[in-house]
Amino acid sequence: MTNILWFTQIGMADVAQVGGKNASLGEMVSNLSGAGVSVPGGFATTADAYRDFLAEGGLYERIRSTVEALDVTDVAELARVGATVREWIEQQPLPAAFEQDIRAAYATLVDSDPEPASVSWAVRSSATAEDLPDASFAGQQETFLNISGIDNILAAIRSVFASLYNDRAIAYRVHHGFDHHDVALSAGIQRMVRSDVGASGVLFTVDTESGFDRAVFITSSYGLGEAVVQGAVNPDEFYAYKPALREGRPAILKRSVGEKAVKMVYADGTHAGASTVFTDVPAAERVRFSITDAEVEELGRQALVIEEHYGRPMDIEWGKDGIDGRLYILQARPETVVSRADGKEMRRFVLEESGTVITVGRAIGQKIGAGPVRVMTSLAQMDAFRPGDVLVADMTDPDWEPIMKLASAIVTNRGGRTCHAAIIARELGIPAVVGTGDATTVLSDGQRVTVSCAEGDNGFVYEGMLGFEEIITRLDAMPESPTKIMLNVGTPDQAFAFAKLPNRGVGLARLEFVINRQIGIHPRALLDHESLPTSLRADISERIAAYASPRVYFVRRVAEGVSMIAAAFAPEPVIVRLSDFKSNEYANLIGGELYEPQEENPMLGYRGASRYISPDFRACFDMECEALRFVRDEMGLTNVEIMVPFVRTLGEAAAVTELLSENGLRRGENGLRVIMMCELPSNAVLAEEFLEYFDGFSIGSNDMTQLTLGLDRDSGLVASTFDERDPAVLRMLSMAIEACRRAEKYVGICGQGPSDHPDLAEWLVSQGIESMSLNPDTVVETWLRLAAQTVPVP
Repeated sequence: MTNILWFTQIGMADVAQVGGKNASLGEMVSNLSGAGVSVPGGFATTADAYRDFLAEGGLYERIRSTVEALDVTDVAELARVGATVREWIEQQPLPAAFEQDIRAAYATLVDSDPEPASVSWAVRSSATAEDLPDASFAGQQETFLNISGIDNILAAIRSVFASLYNDRAIAYRVHHGFDHHDVALSAGIQRMVRSDVGASGVLFTVDTESGFDRAVFITSSYGLGEAVVQGAVNPDEFYAYKPALREGRPAILKRSVGEKAVKMVYADGTHAGASTVFTDVPAAERVRFSITDAEVEELGRQALVIEEHYGRPMDIEWGKDGIDGRLYILQARPETVVSRADGKEMRRFVLEESGTVITVGRAIGQKIGAGPVRVMTSLAQMDAFRPGDVLVADMTDPDWEPIMKLASAIVTNRGGRTCHAAIIARELGIPAVVGTGDATTVLSDGQRVTVSCAEGDNGFVYEGMLGFEEIITRLDAMPESPTKIMLNVGTPDQAFAFAKLPNRGVGLARLEFVINRQIGIHPRALLDHESLPTSLRADISERIAAYASPRVYFVRRVAEGVSMIAAAFAPEPVIVRLSDFKSNEYANLIGGELYEPQEENPMLGYRGASRYISPDFRACFDMECEALRFVRDEMGLTNVEIMVPFVRTLGEAAAVTELLSENGLRRGENGLRVIMMCELPSNAVLAEEFLEYFDGFSIGSNDMTQLTLGLDRDSGLVASTFDERDPAVLRMLSMAIEACRRAEKYVGICGQGPSDHPDLAEWLVSQGIESMSLNPDTVVETWLRLAAQTVPVP
């Protein structure tokens, strides 16, 4: 019988002997090292050796009779039986031949290591039913880090074996139909990567929330990766765009700074249970990214190699060695949740009413749940948990799974989107808000709340039981539409999800929404950073600390927002409207009150093209242009098109297009189209003349209506008069559409009118409108309504 196999001897064909995790490590060591994937070496114990160990002294039969009589729904009894079985296994001596083989293999590892005096090892669990495409046993069995010395290695291996009978592992096997005794355990002994003085994390080759498969999602924090997996830390997050990674272009779509308050490092001891310890991260390091852009992209490239080798989305743990500076892959297993979703069906949860937000964290699951709060501080309280309760805890452990499956929602103080709580919540289909920081203090037992993970990256806990609905759309049943249906997208963090809706691209991406959400600081305040008042300068310095300079902060953050939307919808066009803040809206940004005028009617004031060409705003506009040019020319997202809002005169049209050209955004170069927002009567009256400067129009029906009818749409006194179907407004729209058709240029509409008024939508189709850009919640309904009409398209 073979007790030990080296990683170089095993691959995915050996799951039955060394389990999914170790088989995958061997697969990568044997097949991917030459392709740039770095995996630390080691060896694995075999399933045969594990079964032989259990057969000693009748232990196997004692475990069988005890576990088979267990009712796993009785959580107290489950905990008692699990603890008893684990104690039996940990006290059982290893067979002499097995122990001798481990000693010999360990001696070979240490003797061949370049740092034999200081090297330590990870002792990892690998179940023979683990990490398979249709099952996820993530976190059920134990892993021990920074173990050294043969006696400590042997003890850790027995503890790994015992962890096959962790409470969650027992319950999971029952719920998923695995016979306890058909599952064996292998222990992997792998060289430690010195991420205790570096960084580590988890990455997925698919977005864990939306299922978007053209980006790699990466989390990172200081210290050993177990802190990220456990949910003890809120890590940094990154998205890297796969096509850009393959082409060697800048690929980072998004960067988010995590709190990273603590890190797991080596302790003085090197035996299981005393080999690692948590320590606080210095404040100056918390506000910075734990890895560089180059390292994010290198991780992304290694992830692509692994995904392409396995032919499916992957869940990967990695570590950066703080001594040699290299990045290593520590585990790789199939992603088992979003990759199994029905790609022909889209489910969306929508709140039907608003409420008071109690706390905010990272959203997991894109669903909504509601119920009474149950604050849990330990497993000893499991008996008090009732089906439908909202589980609130500092963080969760895999052994909490028996009650997690009963919860209507989960809320934690700590953790990121790749921690165990998040992974289990996705598997169970339960919404979770992780990393709130304060859930256990601001929520109390019995309090009724609604947990919403359906509003983007942020998850919200609302006071009370709010109404919500689930909308199901069959994407394979959408009929042909007589015109292109595009989306209005203002929030980059929802772009991946919105891209699943039937669409022909984005007709309106509002740059002011990106600036407001991604930056929140007036661009002039960033440019004048060094001369700002002390308190304001300190506030801004703290917010931008992760970036090289205030200017880099603005350009990168705008580029991130735009590229997220562009990547989500590529290769379909994404029309990005340049920032259209009014002066009162700019004043609300941090530092904005220093730079913005007081205007009686900002709607008709310092906005749009006139602001861009103003000497006072020129430097700010240059930064916008730099960000857009970076997305198109450097990242390769040439589906981004530019739209200029509120162009009052032909002189402004000439000036703003020239200004764009000076900033490297010239019409026709690299396929660039520059669209004008047709929203003033002057635009329609002189449509042919304006089209000499632009590649088409996108009609803004809101401003066109208010300016044609001479009313303030925000005034309740005259709001009843606002109607896009007024004959005067229709005449303006018709003039604009006809001019574009004669010039053979693009014409679309991005106002709310077609969604609110079905007859207006039908009229626009009859006039030959090329596209309608709608808010996401109206897309399917409008699409189906138009498809049902028999309006001929000219």
